Amino acid sequence: MKLLVVGGGGREHALVWKLLQSSTITRPIQIFVAPGNAGTALEDGVENIALTAIPELLEFAKNEAVAFTIVGPEAPLVAGIVDAFRAEGLKIFGPTRQAAQLEASKDFSKAFMQRHGIPTAAYATFDSSAEAHQYLDEKGAPIVIKADGLAAGKGVVVAVTLEEAHAAVDAMLVSHQLGNAGARVVIEEFLEGEEVSFIVMADGRHVLPLATSQDHKRLKAGDNGPNTGGMGAYSPAPMITPALHARIMREVIDPAINGMEQEGENYTGFLYAGLMIAPDGGIKVLEFNCRMGDPETEVIMMRLKSCLVSLLEHALNGTLDKVEAEWDRRPALGVVMAAHGYPDSPKKGDVIRGLAELPSMPAKEKDYYVFHAGTTLDEENGKEIVTAGGRVLCVTVLGDSVKMAQRRAYEIAEQIHFDGCQMRRDIGYRAINNRK
Repeated sequence: MKLLVVGGGGREHALVWKLLQSSTITRPIQIFVAPGNAGTALEDGVENIALTAIPELLEFAKNEAVAFTIVGPEAPLVAGIVDAFRAEGLKIFGPTRQAAQLEASKDFSKAFMQRHGIPTAAYATFDSSAEAHQYLDEKGAPIVIKADGLAAGKGVVVAVTLEEAHAAVDAMLVSHQLGNAGARVVIEEFLEGEEVSFIVMADGRHVLPLATSQDHKRLKAGDNGPNTGGMGAYSPAPMITPALHARIMREVIDPAINGMEQEGENYTGFLYAGLMIAPDGGIKVLEFNCRMGDPETEVIMMRLKSCLVSLLEHALNGTLDKVEAEWDRRPALGVVMAAHGYPDSPKKGDVIRGLAELPSMPAKEKDYYVFHAGTTLDEENGKEIVTAGGRVLCVTVLGDSVKMAQRRAYEIAEQIHFDGCQMRRDIGYRAINNRK
């Protein structure tokens, strides 16, 4: 059985790792990853392919008789990879180009939420810097400025002061530091509370919730420093009680899937709702993403006991209502090891040492795994693994408690070395402190 996974980060390595463990397929699985990373290159039964253009991926999937394709990152979804594959009769898991506007355009997403009664922060959209500055002066700070388009995790500024807010608007609308992504900005009210990640699989009509999770966006301990793509995560999120889970499904997820259907776009794929849970228990959507989060995927896949191939087949066949996902009772925690200079100017090419010396055990028994993100193999130097991106590795561990998983994750991470490594030392502190 041949599968194709599009992407090359930690999310894709975690998906590949789980797909390889499929327990319902008697024949071997061969997975192609485009373009992949050093971690996927070293997995048995996996081949990295140096393709990124949609027409090339389409031809490859046809020529190799790929059973189905899973799309990891947002860019190919927004570029219409699902539309292209479906037009050729190929199975692919992900939303169409139009449905992916939920992530591609903050303005589209906010207007969609308003149309369908999904709770979110008050907002206004601007392409004029003068009007944006006037609005900021009227509203005051703290306030949130977001680039309308995809900005590789750099498009959100939580401005504590008006000076920061005005500077963010100028950076996007005047200096064009984010290019077309910042040609329009969405300015939102600042929300108090705690962020959680709520990710589901959708088949167009039915929804299968995945394990809850929480990530740490800020670079430094105590949630300080600049925003990043995520410096660590854990699952489950203790603050999502069964009652809150039911409310999120009722108030956020179901209206989103039903709203898409009403607008002629049956939503298939992963749907990620970034939520702010207020101190009084109120729920508001910070953002929708049309794919799994990273590093949330790593901790979610670590806990998934069900066969991922089977779940994806149900999703592709429109029968997610016929299946449930089984989860390891133990929490999982992942610590990201990031390159020097991340997030602004990450250094590349540093040799990573210590990976080969880590204890090994069969994949299905393993209670930890080091997922690769920004890594590549340096073929000229005996296949050394070197850094190739901002977030380099995610050390992910199962433990009988979050605290035990945290301790073990750091014990393993301490055995891995590369120059200038950045790593938070407090991943999971909210769960450990039982802060609601």
